[in-house]
Amino acid sequence: MSRPKIGFLPLYIKLYDDSGSGAKARPRLEPFAVRLTSELEKRGFEVFLSPFCRVKEEFEFAVKSFEDAGCQAIVTWHAAYSPSLESIDALAGTKLPIVVLDTTETYSFGPGQDPGEISYCHGIHGVMDMCSMLRRRGKPFAIAAGHIGHSDVIDRTAGYLRAALSAAALRGSRTASIGGSFDGMGDFLVTDEEMKDRFGVTVVRPENGALDACRAEVTDAEVAAEIAADGSDYDVIGEFTAEDREITAKNCLAVRKWLEKESVDAFSVNFREIGPSTGLQTMPFMEACKALARGTGYAGEGDVLTASLVGAFLRGGYTDSTFVEIFCPDWKDGRLLLSHMGEYNPRLTSGRQTMKKMRFIYGEARDPIVGYGCYRGGDAVFVNLYHGPEDFRLFISEVKMEDIDPSEDRFTDKVRGWLRPHMPVADFLTAISKAGATHHSALIYGARASEIEYFAQLLGLGCEVV
Repeated sequence: MSRPKIGFLPLYIKLYDDSGSGAKARPRLEPFAVRLTSELEKRGFEVFLSPFCRVKEEFEFAVKSFEDAGCQAIVTWHAAYSPSLESIDALAGTKLPIVVLDTTETYSFGPGQDPGEISYCHGIHGVMDMCSMLRRRGKPFAIAAGHIGHSDVIDRTAGYLRAALSAAALRGSRTASIGGSFDGMGDFLVTDEEMKDRFGVTVVRPENGALDACRAEVTDAEVAAEIAADGSDYDVIGEFTAEDREITAKNCLAVRKWLEKESVDAFSVNFREIGPSTGLQTMPFMEACKALARGTGYAGEGDVLTASLVGAFLRGGYTDSTFVEIFCPDWKDGRLLLSHMGEYNPRLTSGRQTMKKMRFIYGEARDPIVGYGCYRGGDAVFVNLYHGPEDFRLFISEVKMEDIDPSEDRFTDKVRGWLRPHMPVADFLTAISKAGATHHSALIYGARASEIEYFAQLLGLGCEVV
């Protein structure tokens, strides 16, 4: 997979070059700019470094160069004070998102420091000048401030870049709906027109016979390879026949082939409709999981809204993202059980996964083989996209997923994970419902709420951070 392209823009002031002071400062500041780009490259980005820009024409040339090179965002860094009116037209006029990196090489600046260090570390007031003008012009931006060696400022910058890439990934994406929406569920129900008009998402559906045709294309060798891979990834906890495994594998592969043919970025399956009318013999639970692990978005019950959101995060660089649903409150220990019938991102589990044959009583489909896993512990962000009274909004909350002792886990035949909010469970549940959030959400390990706020800002979404 190619790395996302990022433009790196160092801001400077022509006055220093004209007065001669730049001759002393540049030999230290220019290598520091290279060091900053190297740190971003270590985090998975391809970085295009501009020469130091000082006047309007230089900024315009640099931004156009980034655009022509296919950069997907711009990181600014103030090497010194830079008058904002030189850069603001180029920065406010580009469609590329802006992330402001506010850092210096020198760590300590107490009274014992050499006053000469001011020449290398006074970009802060340039940052303030530029950000003030960006706000005035209505240009969204994110800012990460801190010392390069004594903070996580580069990681935060990378996080904002992933948020920007995720927002771009949502626009123009394609989300598939297999079986339509679950009858009677209204919270995440949206029309194809709403998805297209608000987010630029095209909803696609299988034509009659499309999935049957894809299933007919699946070879015995492909089925055997799929079964062999499952055998190494899952522990069997129930009895089923070789035919059961073959049917599940063949239907999962049929879905995979169709998704690939349609260039789909995310999808949702309504389990109530699986059967002859949809062209599937069994509910493709295991394919939903494998798709998430590959970077394709998913949500259950025909929820194209959340599926699109999850897909955007996955493609934007939040590879540790998944679709989740709050099932049960653990009032005693202040936690929430996350679960679903059989859909989860196996990249995020701890311990061995299990699989068994599910007795499927919800429609005409045959009993599927289903995989189960337990979400691992770690910091995460809980995100919910919902339709408010006037427009779509995001509910955002930093949470902690708990590590579970396998010896105490009796849920081995369930998708499960235990989420601990940073507040009492009752308050968290109250906040979710007062906001109007749906019962389907995204969970992103390793993200920060501020990053998802920036994602919302770039999409023009109101948000509530709890």
